[in-house]
Amino acid sequence: MKNLGQMMKQAQQMQARMQEMQNKLAEVEVTGQSGAGMVSVTLNGRGEMKAVKLDKSVVDPEDPEVLEDLIVAAFNDAKGKVESHVAEETQKLMGGLNLPPGMKLPF
Repeated sequence: MKNLGQMMKQAQQMQARMQEMQNKLAEVEVTGQSGAGMVSVTLNGRGEMKAVKLDKSVVDPEDPEVLEDLIVAAFNDAKGKVESHVAEETQKLMGGLNLPPGMKLPF
């Protein structure tokens, strides 16, 4: 039973570290761009949108679909960067923890 107690303690420590990481992610800001930087979207580490910046040249009342597409592309760029950052931080946090192949954290 000694191993079970130690596993429970490690699980609690891991949970505390995961919570700390989640709190830090709220402070991280990542910016994605599209249209050669004419549109940028900033997300925090939790994926919440914090800002949108538009170059005046992309605001065409006659063709709003282009702007819509650029915003989506910038958001997707930022989201990909956030996911990479979260994966990197999770990997650091997990350190030597050997998870079964294909298992990812956070679940």
